[in-house]
Amino acid sequence: MKITCAEIYPLSIPLIEPIKMSREMVVDAKTVLLCLTDDKGRQGWGEASVAPLMTGESLDSLVGSIKYLVEYALPIDWSEPTEFASVFNRILYANTSAKSCLEMALLDLYTQDRSIPLWRYLRSVSGVLADAVPEPIPLLRMLGGSLEKELSDAKAFRELGFKHWKIKIGSLSLDEDLHRVKVLCDALAGDVISVDANCALTLTEALRFCQSESASKLTFAEQLISAELAMADFVLLNKSSPVPIGLDESVHGLAELEQLIEAKAFSGASLKLIKTGGVMQALECAKLLERYKLSLNLACKIAETSLSAAATASLGFAMGKVNWGFSMSNQYLKFDICDTPLIAKQGSFEVNQLAPSGIGVVPNLDRVKEAIAKGYTAIQY
Repeated sequence: MKITCAEIYPLSIPLIEPIKMSREMVVDAKTVLLCLTDDKGRQGWGEASVAPLMTGESLDSLVGSIKYLVEYALPIDWSEPTEFASVFNRILYANTSAKSCLEMALLDLYTQDRSIPLWRYLRSVSGVLADAVPEPIPLLRMLGGSLEKELSDAKAFRELGFKHWKIKIGSLSLDEDLHRVKVLCDALAGDVISVDANCALTLTEALRFCQSESASKLTFAEQLISAELAMADFVLLNKSSPVPIGLDESVHGLAELEQLIEAKAFSGASLKLIKTGGVMQALECAKLLERYKLSLNLACKIAETSLSAAATASLGFAMGKVNWGFSMSNQYLKFDICDTPLIAKQGSFEVNQLAPSGIGVVPNLDRVKEAIAKGYTAIQY
């Protein structure tokens, strides 16, 4: 499989409403789309988003890394997806977001060529029965704003079938967050409820939070403390917390996972394609979590389009079980780049929304061009 043409689109898509996290306020989705055309005229699409506090990428740096990879990718004959990552690593150190973007586009082409959906290919390389229809993946809905708004949103989305929730904490005082969590847990009793501090708490604060009666109904608590803290701090938190501890910023690939598993430092992890370097490495991470009976959450960065949502969902369908839910972040965008964006149905995502071959969605090029970030232009090779 040879690439004959490549187009890079730096995008900025406004959110329906700003999303406040402990260390940043997100008002728009800065993301990069890559379209590859192969020697048979097919087009494959990839996406990776900006994440300065997770991968260190700005829009400028991400575009630059993707350009660099594409220039080297053009003369290569791409044949075996399990070897894509090793090829990327010989071209460029680190830069997992850019590698994920290129891998996604190549996998889209590869699976189109074989007339199979990406999720089915991922099942085949995992030794899972490829033809069985996957169960719907539960979608996780984020709550934010005033407590009154959170309660109103929770009621409305629960009526639509949502049963998995994430409460952002860390920007208010600990007591205020504990009060919010208790009220929301009482209102959503019986559902899968999590909190996410995005590294904002100290170890002392995290211990107090998890040991509070107000947090006792949580299903898990995600990345309460900084990823820069010592392994011993994570071990202590996991050992001392009645609430299962999930990790996100601490997990970028197999190496970190293996160390954390050996240390018994967590109960589950959130996997994002931009952290692992793509779908294939994320699949290996998910299989490792499964092997050790640890919980899995899948997530797109806030926010990505239906393209990344489809690729991430394919990973979930390949695994068969995503017990901590899937954060499909295109639901927070004012508009998407596909004519028929992926949506929740009864709080879940069903495989029949995906096309029968490739990643499963095709962007509308006019929509893509309308979303190009101010000061940027499309880049073509």
